[in-house]
Amino acid sequence: EDFAMVVPVPVVLQKENVKTLPAPLFKKIDTLSAPRLVEYWEEDPCQRRQYDDRNSVGGGPPSAENSPAAPTVKVEAQFEVGEYQIVVLSATEATGLETWLKGNKYNIPKGAASLFDQYIQQGQYFFVAKVDPKKVTFKDGRAVLSPLRFDYDAMTFALPVRMGMVNSKGEQDLIVYILSREGRFEVANYPNTTIPTNIEVSQDVKQDFPEFFTKLFSATLKKNPNAVVTEYSWDASSCDPCPGPTMEGDDYATLGADVLSSPDKSSQFFGWTLTRLHARYGKGGLTDDLVFRKAEPIVGGREFYSDDNILETGAKVTQGINNFQGRYIMRNRWTGPVNCSKPLFGQWGGPPENLPAVTKTRTSLSPNSSANGAEAVGSSVLAKRTLASLVAEDIPELNVKPQKASSGCSFTQGASASGSALLLWGAFVLLLRRRRN
Repeated sequence: EDFAMVVPVPVVLQKENVKTLPAPLFKKIDTLSAPRLVEYWEEDPCQRRQYDDRNSVGGGPPSAENSPAAPTVKVEAQFEVGEYQIVVLSATEATGLETWLKGNKYNIPKGAASLFDQYIQQGQYFFVAKVDPKKVTFKDGRAVLSPLRFDYDAMTFALPVRMGMVNSKGEQDLIVYILSREGRFEVANYPNTTIPTNIEVSQDVKQDFPEFFTKLFSATLKKNPNAVVTEYSWDASSCDPCPGPTMEGDDYATLGADVLSSPDKSSQFFGWTLTRLHARYGKGGLTDDLVFRKAEPIVGGREFYSDDNILETGAKVTQGINNFQGRYIMRNRWTGPVNCSKPLFGQWGGPPENLPAVTKTRTSLSPNSSANGAEAVGSSVLAKRTLASLVAEDIPELNVKPQKASSGCSFTQGASASGSALLLWGAFVLLLRRRRN
């Protein structure tokens, strides 16, 4: 009944620049890019393959007429989109803007005026989206708000996140998805790092993969303070393994390709790289908004082996395409008879035919998804376990070495591998068009 979003924007947005989007599309993006847990079964070492596939991969909206606004504030545009009542404001001084918002019954926290002033000095406008309670959809007693898309031209590719910090009561997580035909992106004004990937983990991890990933992500930030973590960078029309459908032409158009100018219209629907960035910060954790820059392609998190049969680890810069993902592996070693003189171990594939069907498939939300909400695990069975007790091999980036857990979990060190896997867990569009000089 009392919710609004305020976002600084460099231009006055009109109704044609603002749309609500279908929520399932965001779940699709989240599932496609989420860190994933895969499981392999070692095949009969006496049954040779015919080919080597190891390297496959409330009330009405405020108006200018009835507003108690100070003369330093001007309503530049006003319209409704979906359940949102939207105004675009200009201001010449922060206290006037604060007075206008409070006069129109916006609950402005302490400290907002100083942030307002910084954006005013940059010549920014203020996009204010207020929720109409009469149009809100509720699910299980919770308000479900439509994603908002708005587009504009800007000289810099940036996301104004500091405005959302004034209400913060602790640490908050931000996940940014960037779709671009120019490849991968990273932040330009904060440290960057990649999530450790291709780590063999204990079988216990399948009990609560989100808890495992929470520990891994927290350890990554402890090792790389104030960093923004790249969790995924891959062509949006492909995946390996695939936790769900990939992006299609209509998806790109819905997210903003329909307003991007391109001499070749057909190119709007292919060649897009999806980058997923994950940041965590407290109320005073960010002194500047996030600014993005193009980055070199990287690979990692694939069932890809070198000539000396070593599985790739970490993220590596490449001159080719982006193929990087957070991927964690459970391996079931062969326990059957070995009835040949020259067994070939390390051939991996999906579950054997005699495995009970209930153990073959299992799905969950992304471990760091904003959609986790009420469906998140209330009390994790892994909460008291250390990260070291949940991995079966070293994580050199974090100086973590595997330790046997007191609960009696068991795992063995990983061998070389190839083959297909069973995927257990898969899981605000701000569209900017950069002006070209």
